[in-house]
Amino acid sequence: MQNPDYKKEYLKLLANKFPTAREAAAEIIDLDAIMRLPKGTEHFMSDLHGEYEAFCHIMNNCSGVIREKVEQLYGNSMTESERNEFATFVYYPQAVIAEMKGKGVDLKDWYIVQLHRLIEVCRTVASKYTRSKVRKSLPKDFGYVIDELINMDRADFDKEAYYREIFTSIVALNRAESFIVALTDAIKRLAVDTLHIVGDVFDRGENPDKILDLLVAHHNADVQWGNHDISWMGAHMGNLACICNVLDISLKYGNLDLVEDGYGISLRRLSSYARAAMDDDERFYPAVPSAAETDPDIAKMRKAVFFIMLKAEGQIIARRPEYGMDDRLLLKKIDYSSGTVELDGRKVPLSRCDFATVDPKDPLRFTAEEEEVAEGLRRSFMHSEKLARHVAFLISHGSAYKISNDNLIYHGCIPLNEDGSYLEFSGHKGKALMDYADETVRAAYKAFAKGGEDARALDFVWYLWCGKCSPLFGREKIATFERLYVADARFHKETRNPYYKYYNDKAFCERILHDFGIDGKYSHIVNGHVPVKKKDGESPIKAEGKLVVIDGGFCKAYHAKTGIAGYTLIYNSHGLRLCAHEPFDSIEKAIENRSDIHSEVTVFETRENRLRVSDTDTGRELAEQVEGLKSLLEYYESCAAAGISPAAGK
Repeated sequence: MQNPDYKKEYLKLLANKFPTAREAAAEIIDLDAIMRLPKGTEHFMSDLHGEYEAFCHIMNNCSGVIREKVEQLYGNSMTESERNEFATFVYYPQAVIAEMKGKGVDLKDWYIVQLHRLIEVCRTVASKYTRSKVRKSLPKDFGYVIDELINMDRADFDKEAYYREIFTSIVALNRAESFIVALTDAIKRLAVDTLHIVGDVFDRGENPDKILDLLVAHHNADVQWGNHDISWMGAHMGNLACICNVLDISLKYGNLDLVEDGYGISLRRLSSYARAAMDDDERFYPAVPSAAETDPDIAKMRKAVFFIMLKAEGQIIARRPEYGMDDRLLLKKIDYSSGTVELDGRKVPLSRCDFATVDPKDPLRFTAEEEEVAEGLRRSFMHSEKLARHVAFLISHGSAYKISNDNLIYHGCIPLNEDGSYLEFSGHKGKALMDYADETVRAAYKAFAKGGEDARALDFVWYLWCGKCSPLFGREKIATFERLYVADARFHKETRNPYYKYYNDKAFCERILHDFGIDGKYSHIVNGHVPVKKKDGESPIKAEGKLVVIDGGFCKAYHAKTGIAGYTLIYNSHGLRLCAHEPFDSIEKAIENRSDIHSEVTVFETRENRLRVSDTDTGRELAEQVEGLKSLLEYYESCAAAGISPAAGK
């Protein structure tokens, strides 16, 4: 507000909203009160990889926060089994109520007991917020009643009687179940103020679509794109190479239900073509036993997709020399007569040379049948209504990186050279490369949303999936071709970017933070993408606490490698703590056995003074508003002293 004209216009806008000194002063008092409240709780999770049931349970228990409140309130008045029962009830109220009905329990008395307890929990999680914010968080149907109950004076006998009468009335009107569901939803909403998903909602798990449904409905969630997310986003925008990549993974892990039922994408034409054109090849069999009975057909579909993918990727590489990926023009590197392929400057024998749909003279050209299949797949991915909703959410609530309360959050890496300097791509490096990635993805989506195509931007979306300089990828290459066609395991290695050597160094992390405009004792990088092998003694807390890797192997396939089943980083008013989750069986068993996800909690940063809203990004915005209001108040006071009306002074 240094510019006088800007300040004048700003004060005019404020005066329209607060036309009197009394109103301006009241707003200053309200904002000051908000800034003195404890900081809201942020949760960070990453690499969910489609594991819906475990994620759903963690959303319901708020990474253990709900259980903590139950222990805090009822640790001395309820047995452990009673606390387990009540915690499960908070997580899954409808399921527990249905079970109680089946047992013939007298629900009238039971409802009243549970309502008393739920109000206590709700009052506890609401205590750090203003009454106004809590009211906005409550469901419309019951908001007024809940607001009255959690803010009443329990010492007042008359109000206590009123309290009991309300519960009796709710039960008598057969509204107890819906009221309880609304109340438990409010508890969960207030327990976690903000949810950050640090990339890779998608991958091998069965239900990333259901996870995204939860995120879309969440009151305050954001996503930092992972390379698997970007691949699905590119697929929806019509990039054939991205389409083939997501299909290759879905077929490999037996997730056809996600593609066909979840997103309504037809694979009928692909299936028919694959059965006619491909042989039964065990190398392309699914990697999961559950799909064993349909292995041959799925293997043929995957092989057909793989050949189309090699051609589609090769065409992008050929028309984008700036990508520097000529070494991945694999179909052009094959000597079809000798059955060898050139890799790293060497001729390497292929385990099989069975590229029946590839013309050695023009290896990147699609056959007529492949063109037909490819066009059908593009139409299906581009016109999936559910995928459209999810990609729109990933655009509106997602980004390549995010800065939140002095934390720099991103999925992959800041690409580096071997000497630790920033790796450059088309004139962009470091923060500028991250910004370029974000802007280019949005340019691709903007063109797509208007019914057109930004070909250069859309090609770059695919590059973000697997390119050497991609900040979402962080490796030299994807070696799927080598693993399928080259027996020599030395060529299967996917070398990580040097970033993963340097990110243990505190000075290096501080340099990155500084380059993103973040400095200070309590600033951090929150990273995903590379699973932490906790069972081998690896720590997720690196660079003396300046960087935290929160990929703990949420996906079942990684449990054996990491020894745990994912992390939640919790940032509340007291500091930072990391929850390492044990594997989760199923929601059904959690309800049946009244069990929970057990988590090992590590507190690794505690603040000397409790953090308040004034210490956050929101607090800084509110402080600016207060300064503006104080200027407006000074103006009103000067007008009063001069005996003129504020309107005349304008």
